[in-house]
Amino acid sequence: MTSLELFDETLDINSTENYELAIQASPGGFAFCLLDTLRNKIVLVRSSEPETGKYFNSETIKEFVSKDDFLARPYRKTRIVLPSPKITLVPAPLFDPAKKDEYFSLNLGKDNNFDILSNRTPDPDMFIVFGVPVSIHEVIRSLYPVVHPYVHLVPLLHNIEGRRSAHGSYIHIHIEKEFFNLIIFRDNQLQFCNTFRHRSFTDILYYVLNAFGKLGINREEAICMSGLCEKQDDLSSALAEYIPDIRYAVPKGNFSFSYVFGEISLHRFINLFSVFNCG
Repeated sequence: MTSLELFDETLDINSTENYELAIQASPGGFAFCLLDTLRNKIVLVRSSEPETGKYFNSETIKEFVSKDDFLARPYRKTRIVLPSPKITLVPAPLFDPAKKDEYFSLNLGKDNNFDILSNRTPDPDMFIVFGVPVSIHEVIRSLYPVVHPYVHLVPLLHNIEGRRSAHGSYIHIHIEKEFFNLIIFRDNQLQFCNTFRHRSFTDILYYVLNAFGKLGINREEAICMSGLCEKQDDLSSALAEYIPDIRYAVPKGNFSFSYVFGEISLHRFINLFSVFNCG
């Protein structure tokens, strides 16, 4: 298991009523961070990722929460991100809350191992219907019963919102442990948003280049990347042979970061940080 902890010297476990908490939990990892609302500064991040080929389950997530002193404290507000590869998009004018299970099963098939949830995004104005493993959702509900979780695509789209252009394309690749999202806006309109499973960087490269060919994306376009990727890793190096202009997403919002966060690649936690902008 790979673990990370960074914290600012101003962090105070007895002042959490002035902090906001963000949690991200999935079989691919568990992380949380704290926003000091008095200073508008993110002052702590802790994360754990399973070893290659292994995954966290509901008991692992429950153990993380129960054993962490900070997660036992009260907070001004709590937000939860549940990354999911099982996503379908429904335009807001067509959405009926009573039919969310039907939307899901129509596109992704019926699966009793998943609870079906939904979030609304204002721009584009649509509902994201997504599936969460029942066992993980039950743990999250038992620990945070009044918090309605966000799927990771909500903070991701919020982060993208200020980067799009009224003219031209914006291309974003977000990578999780076992899946990735490819999102393309053209002239400020959502043209493509899909989720693909992957086992290696060659799978990602195949799906991305195939989509680019069908959509007419040329070599001069820039790609913005986030999630589990790094500069000069196998994926970035392979993509650069086809699309030379590769950039890495930076969290944005009404907050800053402690200087200690200079030690990490902020794009890895883009959704955890960006969820502070949601709701």
